Amino acid sequence: MATPPAVTRAAARPSRPVPTRRGTELALVLAAVLTAVFGYVEVGVNLDGKVPADAAQYGAALGVLALLAHAVVRWRARYADPLLLPIAVLLNGIGLVVIYRLDRASSGAGAASTQLLWSSLGVALFILVVLLVRDHRRLQRYAYLGALVALVLLVLPIFFPPVYGSRIWIVIGPLSFQPGEFAKVLLAVFFAAYLAVHRDALALTGRRVWRWQLPRGRVLGPVLLIWAAFVGVLVLETDLGTSLLFFGLFVVMLYVATARTGWIAIGLVLAAVGAVTVGWLSPHVHSRVTDWLDPLGSIAAGKGANQIAQSLFAFAWGGELGTGLGNGHSVLIGFAAKSDFILATIGEELGLTGLIAVFLLYALLVSRGFRTGIALRDPFGRLLAIGLAAIVGLQVFVVAGGVLGLIPLTGMTLPFVAQGGSSVVTNWIIVALLVRMSDIARRPAPLASEES
Repeated sequence: MATPPAVTRAAARPSRPVPTRRGTELALVLAAVLTAVFGYVEVGVNLDGKVPADAAQYGAALGVLALLAHAVVRWRARYADPLLLPIAVLLNGIGLVVIYRLDRASSGAGAASTQLLWSSLGVALFILVVLLVRDHRRLQRYAYLGALVALVLLVLPIFFPPVYGSRIWIVIGPLSFQPGEFAKVLLAVFFAAYLAVHRDALALTGRRVWRWQLPRGRVLGPVLLIWAAFVGVLVLETDLGTSLLFFGLFVVMLYVATARTGWIAIGLVLAAVGAVTVGWLSPHVHSRVTDWLDPLGSIAAGKGANQIAQSLFAFAWGGELGTGLGNGHSVLIGFAAKSDFILATIGEELGLTGLIAVFLLYALLVSRGFRTGIALRDPFGRLLAIGLAAIVGLQVFVVAGGVLGLIPLTGMTLPFVAQGGSSVVTNWIIVALLVRMSDIARRPAPLASEES
């Protein structure tokens, strides 16, 4: 049967070119840098009545880092999502501004400059990942090795003294880092690789337990064993926040792989049982639960306002539009003002409007990661992109929930914004992987003439 001429002409017509959107990305990156510089200037004007003397140096440093990252994306990942890099630059810039503002009100000055150095390292690793990881599917070969390395990274802090009640830090002289931040990326790669291979077997039902059909044990057993080992180590380290993050990541990726909503219900039940158990067995976690249930109890007892109470006061004082950068008092929260509770400073000095804007940036970053995963054709890439985006979303939820008094405190850091070198470096690696995968997802298919 002859092919109709209209169909032949349509098949021969070249596909519509896909816009790279690199010009859009450049404009957004420059806007993000200018927004951060404006915030830096506002801090100096509100505190000293004049523009900070090093404002130009700060803007130049942040601008060079952002433009270098953009140049590499334009060169090696020209079809990447144009929003991922600008959002990361803006969040990182906001964090540097708020940390600088808290430096001015505390004796521990110098945290902003240290955070800028860590940000520089994060951007360098971002560039390295974009250049070296040409195809994300190659990571699937090293999934089990990555899981082993991640487990070793989580075990190492047990041999170091606790910091603020948790054994999650490796301290060597003046240097310290949190290996759990790097482990979460390796664990996402392992889950994505394992579930991509066994997703069909996991979707098939095995035994029926009450109203749920569970997968066969020989398929689900290995991944449950790996997950239990990770969570067990984290419980020994009294790191409830990372335990919740890993557990949430496991449930999300399992649901995406099998499309069975029952896993969400089972995950919520197991998370609740585990949290209650750890809350009663660990004095450190139990004290956080007590403060969460009665945040103003320390004031009634004559001990002064605790961290959660100070955080709630900061949010209330900020109102809708905030007091302005430099005009708040969230430094009264104490040592955690630059890490766990940096969101309270944003809420006080930028108000509800600024707080919602920051949450929208995170929501946009996570949604673009999900969109990248949906657009990818290979199961491993789809699961990995959604898992990496879920890491950011879950971490923001855990941190914001603790600071706002919705859930007990967990001690985690707000991605890109809070003080913490390990955290900012890891999040830049996550964005780099999403950029690389979005480039493959948006890249136009080659024409028949090019394939031949």
